[in-house]
This record gives sequence, structure tokens and C-alpha cells, in this order.
Amino acid sequence: MQNRSSFNIDYTLLSILILLGLVSIFTLNIIEPSLPSKYDGSNFWFRQAMWYIAGGVIIGAVMLIDYDRFHQITWFLYGIGVLSLLMLYLKFPSGIIHEANGATSWFSFPVIGTIQPGEFIKVILVLTLAHVIVRHNAKYVDKTFKSDLGLLGKIIALAAPIMFFLMEQPDLGGLLVIAAITGCMILVSGIRWRILLIIFFLGVTAVSLVAAVWIFFPAQVGTFLENLGLGHVASRFTGWLNPDENPDAGYQLLTAMLAVGSGQLFGKGMNNMEVYIPERHTDMIFTAVAEQFGFIGASIVVTLFFLLIYRLIHIAIQSNDAYGSFLITGIIGMFAYQIFQNIGMSIQLLPITGLPLPFLSYGGSSTLTYMLAIGIVLNVHSRTREYMFETRWKN
Repeated sequence: MQNRSSFNIDYTLLSILILLGLVSIFTLNIIEPSLPSKYDGSNFWFRQAMWYIAGGVIIGAVMLIDYDRFHQITWFLYGIGVLSLLMLYLKFPSGIIHEANGATSWFSFPVIGTIQPGEFIKVILVLTLAHVIVRHNAKYVDKTFKSDLGLLGKIIALAAPIMFFLMEQPDLGGLLVIAAITGCMILVSGIRWRILLIIFFLGVTAVSLVAAVWIFFPAQVGTFLENLGLGHVASRFTGWLNPDENPDAGYQLLTAMLAVGSGQLFGKGMNNMEVYIPERHTDMIFTAVAEQFGFIGASIVVTLFFLLIYRLIHIAIQSNDAYGSFLITGIIGMFAYQIFQNIGMSIQLLPITGLPLPFLSYGGSSTLTYMLAIGIVLNVHSRTREYMFETRWKN
């Protein structure tokens, strides 16, 4: 018996989104004068505002479509996403390939500007994995060890080519986000815990061995990674572990720590940016918040992110549809990891990976991706129905 069925908008989630948007635009406006001269007249704050408006249109468009219909376009989107990454890998066609900071991660088009497929592929992977998990669980109602391994194999097979192409760009940050999304989806997929525990212990063992080899044989590991074309990975980890001994690799990390610490409790106030940090309007925008507004301002931003993740978890739990819950779970993994990684690298808790801070960092592709993800969440929430004597998570 149906108790309630209505088209609901989560105003709490929208309010958090608006507040983060205002923080982003305000911060970009303040830090722009301190950016290198090559960015003069860029008006990043205005561009970001336009991206937010475009994102709002995307949210509205996504909410008009019943999310169950996403099943019909999943494989098409996945094919387009992987094909775009393949084109970047092959650098074809060369006329639209854009390289920056040693990475081949963008297409460049007249009028439109640059587009980064590695951002959109995150949401596409969420849609694809949710689709595959739901279909698999509907087919194998009576789960067996073999069926669970089959599902695990499908998930890994879908994520692996994306991770490979991102590694080759190279985009270490994007690769780790894909890994986080995949891990979250595996956890809630219904695969028995015995298999998950085996994977966990194998993963911990592998990481421990790699860490031990790195600590005792750093030069050999660095040479090995260089030969694999992963010298940037070695450089970032070396700069993170010993920034004082590796001033070139650890420069951005040292200046980030200086900026965060110099903000003290209440910050330096507007137009008092004294510490120069490369690409501060993108990956390092949290350091600008901490320097301008101090510990208090940074804590408010962190609180907003906690509220965002909490609200997403709440909506996922409230959903009585497995597909909707899987979609939101993947999005939670995407946001949670990016937030933790970005803030962590700003305070030397984690190595720098070139990952933007959701909703704050400047970027068209990233902002539109986040808004698309929020649109999916709001779509699921708006169509959540409550039933008397309901059985949750119907496929």
C-alpha cells in the first residue's frame, strides 16, 4: 500500500551546494590579483559563476528524466567515455588534443574551450557499475561464490581500461578517484564479505610491500618508475615524504603548508595573499581559504563538506530502490575521496595528486561533472516513494 508519492526537492542539499558555490566565487575573486600575469583578465570568478549557472541547468534537465531510464543509455555513455580517453591516448586527432603541465587530458574546441573527459568518465562509471550490479543481482538471486566472483570480474573489467588510460595521460588524481568509486561500489554490491576480506588483506599486503621496498630502496624504485614512464609519481611521493630534502618536488607542498599556517585563527583578510602557490585557483584553492579566513574559515568549509556527505548518505539510505542507492553510493565515493585527498594534500597529510576540490576549485569540466552528479542524487531523492510494509531495495 503506497503511503506517499511526490516529486520532492532536497532543499538542504541545494542550500549546501549554493553556499559552496558562493565560497568558490568569492575566493576566486579575491585570489585572482595574486595569480601569475599570464592569468591577467581571466575573470575566473565570473567564469566559475557561469559554470554554476550551466550546472544548474544540467541539474534541472537531469531531474526531468526518471533515473530508471538511465539504464537505456548506460552502455552508449560508457562507450563514448572510453572512446574519448582512447583518442587522448592516441593523440588523435592531433588538432584538438590539448596538453598542459605534462598531461594529455583535454580536448580543445573553438569557442567552447577545453573539455576534460577524465572528469565526466567518473559519473559515467558510476552509472555503468550501478547498472551492471543491479542486473547481475536480479539474474543471480541465489548468490554463489562463482556468481560473486563473476560480478567482481565485471566491475574490475569496466574500471580497468579507464584506469589505464588515466595513468597514461598521466592523471594520478583521476585514477585514484576511479579506484575509490570502484571500491565503494564493490562494498555495497552484495558480494560476500569473505571475498571482500580476502581482497582487503591482499591489498594491505601489497601496499605494505611496496612501502617497504620504497623506504629501503628509494633510488631503485625511482629508476624503475622512470623506466615505466611514471617518474611524476616517484617525484610526488618523494616530495611528500621528504619535502625539505627535495625542494623542487616538494615546493608546492611546502608553500601550501606555509599558506595554511600563516592564516592562523582568523586569517589575513581579503587582498592579503602573501604566499605564492602555483595553480592556486584550481587544485590548491583550500590553501587560499585557509590563508584568507584562517582556521575558522577553513573549518566552516570542512563542515559544509561533512554536511554534504552526510546528506548524500541519508538520501542513499532513504531510497527504496537498489539502483538509486548504488548510484548515490558511487557519487559519495567520488566526492568523499576527492575532498579528503585535496584537503589532505594541502596540509601534507597526503601527496599532491593534482585533484580539484569539489565545488570550490575553478574548472568547467569538473564543476559540470559535480553538478551532474548532484542532479542524479536529487533525481533519486525526488522519486523516492515510501510504502507501508515496504521491502527496501527492490530491483
